[in-house]
Amino acid sequence: MDTPVAAPPPRTEAEALAVQDGLRPLVDLTGPGPAAPATVAGLDVAYAESGDRLAAAVTVLDARTLAVVDQAVSVGRPAFPYVPGLFAFRELPALLAALELLTVRPELLVCDGHGLAHPRRFGLACHLGVVTGLPAIGVGKTPLVGRWEPPAGARGAWSPLCDGGEVVGRVLRTRDGVKPVFVSVGHRMGLENACARVLALTPHYRLPETTRTADRLCRAALASRSGV
Repeated sequence: MDTPVAAPPPRTEAEALAVQDGLRPLVDLTGPGPAAPATVAGLDVAYAESGDRLAAAVTVLDARTLAVVDQAVSVGRPAFPYVPGLFAFRELPALLAALELLTVRPELLVCDGHGLAHPRRFGLACHLGVVTGLPAIGVGKTPLVGRWEPPAGARGAWSPLCDGGEVVGRVLRTRDGVKPVFVSVGHRMGLENACARVLALTPHYRLPETTRTADRLCRAALASRSGV
């Protein structure tokens, strides 16, 4: 798959902030995005216990059957120190390298993380979406910012995730009586459509099948190279 090559990773926090400031205006937060994508990709990263090694995985699923039709993984080192609000810079080069290895171009990226629901309104899903040009959404296991009320207990119930006086995402219940997930727009998607896609990807479990398959792949890749 042809994926734009990212610029060299920033070397300092100031450079990273400048990159975010330059790319943020390019984010499309309205979409509407694909309502019936044929293929959907999950992206996830696993870290070695030492923290100095990571595996970035991408799995492409048939959106109808949720079967994996393509996958790729890239193992390397974090590209940037840990700085709150700039976490995407640690993982972006490895994720882009994995995307470049795909033979099937996904129509939607589903990131294990956040998009607009980010302190600087530019989380990993926004960054990946802008760099690749692909529609992208973030699905977080826990909130990064914002206030919210618990949604009703039934699958499909949601409540707004609000921060600084604006709605930055939704708290979505994907299984009856199970903890919700935190959905936010990344790029070229509307929030309503993003939540609909997440529900389509969670027929049996709390987390989307995209996240579950990518998580398994990156953990397996890291374990297989633990002695390398």
